[in-house]
Amino acid sequence: MQGHIHHTNLTDEELLLAYRADGDSQWLGYLLQRYTALLLGVALKYLKSKTLAEDAVQQVFLKALTHLPKEEIVNFKGWLYILTRNHCLQQLRDKPPVAGEAALAYVPVAEEDKEEIQWREHTLQQVNEALELLNEEQRNAISLFYLKMYSYEQIIAQTGYTFMQVKSYIQNGKRNLKTILLKKSGNSRT
Repeated sequence: MQGHIHHTNLTDEELLLAYRADGDSQWLGYLLQRYTALLLGVALKYLKSKTLAEDAVQQVFLKALTHLPKEEIVNFKGWLYILTRNHCLQQLRDKPPVAGEAALAYVPVAEEDKEEIQWREHTLQQVNEALELLNEEQRNAISLFYLKMYSYEQIIAQTGYTFMQVKSYIQNGKRNLKTILLKKSGNSRT
């Protein structure tokens, strides 16, 4: 391109042609600079944070500079918009949940919920006490299967039990656990 032509007078297509002709990333930089405000708005819409949006735009610029398609881009503005949108959506997918259980600490508990929570804690304590009364194999199999959510295969690998042993320990453990809990609840009522 001629040195006396100012980049602001060039169309997107002309800037892209100039970049492809001499490989000078300055041409692409001018082009990206045109759309900074647009891309920042798009990123802000998705990410809801100015800092994250600014970072996203920088990453999109870097991606555009390093991964510009070899084929002709008919609508550079549209291509850049889609690149930004996809980048933001990927950021949101990769981001771990912000609050999770920690957010629940700030939710006030209604009075009826407090009773429910106390009842569940009491029940959980009863189950833990009953679990301790099972033989070691049953307690181990029940804990791994129901509390740690292990599959039969994982329990076999961890304990060395056979498939039939695991199945038997879980079935008999459940039955024995139920019997122990029924006896406890029957005794607590009298």
